[in-house]
Amino acid sequence: MKIVYMGTPDFAVAPLAALVKNGYEVEAVVTQPDKPKGRGKTMMPTPVKEEAMKHDIPVLQPVKVREPEFVEKLSELKPDIIIVAAFGQIIPKSILEMPKFGCINIHASLLPKYRGAAPIQQAVIDGEKESGVTIMQMGTGLDTGDMISKIVVPLAEDETGGSLFDKLAEAGAELLIQTLPSIFDGNAVYEKQPEESPTPYAAMITKKMGLLDFSKSATELERLVRGMNPWPSAFTFINGKNLKVWRSSVEKKDVTETPGTVVSTDKKGIHVACGEDVLVLHEVQLEGKKRMEADAFLRGCQLKPGDMFRDSRE
Repeated sequence: MKIVYMGTPDFAVAPLAALVKNGYEVEAVVTQPDKPKGRGKTMMPTPVKEEAMKHDIPVLQPVKVREPEFVEKLSELKPDIIIVAAFGQIIPKSILEMPKFGCINIHASLLPKYRGAAPIQQAVIDGEKESGVTIMQMGTGLDTGDMISKIVVPLAEDETGGSLFDKLAEAGAELLIQTLPSIFDGNAVYEKQPEESPTPYAAMITKKMGLLDFSKSATELERLVRGMNPWPSAFTFINGKNLKVWRSSVEKKDVTETPGTVVSTDKKGIHVACGEDVLVLHEVQLEGKKRMEADAFLRGCQLKPGDMFRDSRE
């Protein structure tokens, strides 16, 4: 079987590696163009391109996959199936209908829950007890195609967006290798999804989504801190400077202070009033500084009860 693999970030590396390890013929890898990174703006390949190069797999990097020139080039490869994992562009109908077995997607949620670009972070932010991976037949809708197989992954109490990302990448690779034989021999069962998802669309994560709104409950904010770790991170402002929050916990306590007020400080951390309960900041990072335990941070930044965290530099 001729396979074309389409993927871009770290999440898509493990399934590609699993295909090679299990002897599948990967004709080509399609990934996003190299991007400049760092102060020197050095052009850097995507993680999937790096993996493909390890195995001498040809790499295609179209600016837009719907361009006729690229569609024609892909057609010349005569793929039997196209496997997609976090590619980063909408796949046009001309490509979806090209392979004999169509295009399948490795989606990082238990569909029909969490359709969209950021299902991993959103599951943590929403306090889900489990997530997983669904392999689905791709159609013209956004993550609405027929489901083929699923694998469930429980979330730990201290799960972060980063740790769940790693778990689901490995789970997706395992599920792909389990599922492909049933697709190729015609025994796969295709289950239609309901039109409506039981959860809101998991929109792409942006930096501003990490802003801590202390009028919300401490429970909501603690989940946001974990969901935004490692990128783009949860943050607030103190004395006109950005303060990232990397680790926190909930202290069940009745509060009368205005949300965002420092209630107390101790070796455990910085206790901040919320709309409900108190959020204890355990690990923070002031702009221009390294990440540090709150106890160490407090030795250089003398916060006192009554000080306020704010939603802007002003």
